[in-house]
Amino acid sequence: MTTNPAWRVTTARLRLEPVSWADRDDLVALKTDPRAFAMMLGGVRTAEQATAELAEEIAAWGAQGFGIWTIRGQSTNAFLGITGLADRPDGRGIALRFALWPEVRGAGLAREAASAALRYGHDRISLPRIIAVARADNFASRTVLGAIGMTESDSFLRNGVQMLVYESVGPRTILGKDQP
Repeated sequence: MTTNPAWRVTTARLRLEPVSWADRDDLVALKTDPRAFAMMLGGVRTAEQATAELAEEIAAWGAQGFGIWTIRGQSTNAFLGITGLADRPDGRGIALRFALWPEVRGAGLAREAASAALRYGHDRISLPRIIAVARADNFASRTVLGAIGMTESDSFLRNGVQMLVYESVGPRTILGKDQP
């Protein structure tokens, strides 16, 4: 299957491509590694779970025009992690997600990728509200979410762990005009 070119996103240092079967090995490696995926919703995956998720993520792009991207270096093509937009299974809304290899953290790449995904959601597909959920003790993710303009809006407990909900509300459009 050929990827819709409108779904690709580039930044100064990164290339975001919708996930595909060609990414399976990279995605399985990332999602089965506790250093990268322990704090993600659902936690570390098995190879089988990661493969099943990949099928769902590919289908989401076709059905919704948004989903999960691989994050690759613009000049190196190295697989750095994932970011994207996905419906949360708990019904809270469409959520921004990101996970990068620990070796590439600290260079602003998560912020750059997450910001690009957030802009895509608001500017290119007109999502009015995008959320993100982070553990209260996950200061790195919370810092990224604040840096890209998301604000804390709610909290809840999941398995005894305090979770914080962040949100970004895009401009409202009434009769074709942007409203504050």
